[in-house]
Amino acid sequence: MSEQYPDGQPIVGLPSAPVPEQFAPNLASLAAQYAATQPFTPQPQPLPPAGPAETAEPGRPAGSPPAGSPLAGAAPRHQPRSLDPVRQALLNVRTEVAKAVVGQDATVTGMLIALLARGHVLLEGVPGVAKTLLVRTLSTALSLDAKRIQFTPDLMPGDVTGSLIYDAHSSNFSFREGPVFTNILLADEINRTPPKTQAALLEAMEEHQVSVDGVSRKLPAPFMVAATQNPVEYEGTYPLPEAQLDRFLLKLTMPLPGRDDEIEVVRRHSLGFDPQDLAAAGVRSVAGAAELERARNAVNKVGISPEVLAYIVDLVRATRAAPSFQLGVSPRGATALLNTSRAWAWLSDRSFVTPDDVKALTLPALRHRVGLRPEAQMDGVSVDDVLAHILATVPVPR
Repeated sequence: MSEQYPDGQPIVGLPSAPVPEQFAPNLASLAAQYAATQPFTPQPQPLPPAGPAETAEPGRPAGSPPAGSPLAGAAPRHQPRSLDPVRQALLNVRTEVAKAVVGQDATVTGMLIALLARGHVLLEGVPGVAKTLLVRTLSTALSLDAKRIQFTPDLMPGDVTGSLIYDAHSSNFSFREGPVFTNILLADEINRTPPKTQAALLEAMEEHQVSVDGVSRKLPAPFMVAATQNPVEYEGTYPLPEAQLDRFLLKLTMPLPGRDDEIEVVRRHSLGFDPQDLAAAGVRSVAGAAELERARNAVNKVGISPEVLAYIVDLVRATRAAPSFQLGVSPRGATALLNTSRAWAWLSDRSFVTPDDVKALTLPALRHRVGLRPEAQMDGVSVDDVLAHILATVPVPR
């Protein structure tokens, strides 16, 4: 029997299918009610069609969310207004990324929201789920420069930020830019490098600049760090400290594809798909830095009522009182939840934020900002379990 609000309205987002694999196998019953929002399930409005180039899958009406999309099953409450060109350009990015990456629509949407909210993303997934390919394809669709750093135990901070190089001809030192001077930096396996090198990204992520030899140098705009890490391998890794985790706007999990999606991946490779040749796959640029900046300005104008603001604060404060958490969410987490909710509302063609927007962004915006107590870990409780319980118990404004 489906859960209902006190006024008799059904709770949006309840799962109609088994809990996704990325959740802990012992998910509590209350957490299961919100498992459909994992890893990223904005509600209540589904995204409008990604663009004219999108075609319907067999058995799916044109314009409806793709199978496996986090938006699947969410019914619109009103007909969306006509999209402006900037919003349509951002939505078309999903169509372009889907030409190279299969079954990761939720992650693509999350990365778009992070770009709109001027934040950074931590991507977690086992090897081989197209984390690197997704970042490369996204940067191509957005006409943004992207660079990749393979983090290793012997990587030095100067290898990331750049360093002073002595020029024998001029007898002077000149600054040579590191790979951080780009629009989208793919920090591959960030937890495989020591804390000293991990900390080299802190100033870049927070201040959008790097300081070498007492001189600060601005990074290109827009700038986003997309860091990846393996969720199951801990041998030879250096877990990210809380200070750096808190600087990531969202933590998105990339699950293994479903059977149909995996068949499509293999089929594309059987036809000669080359991940290194995105042009051959038909990926084209549909937006740029100018459209992204206009979109960011539009997101800043999305309204939010005092009641919804209070709801965000209540959720964050509840994490500090949760007995399973030894570390709750800081005020920075509350602002992250606010900014991402506004970005999702704008993508959904609304000029205001609803409580369902906040619910949808709670897990990806907060899951990396809390810490479980050892006894909770021994009991098999996960961070998402506790956050889902908080969502189920904190009163929702009407």
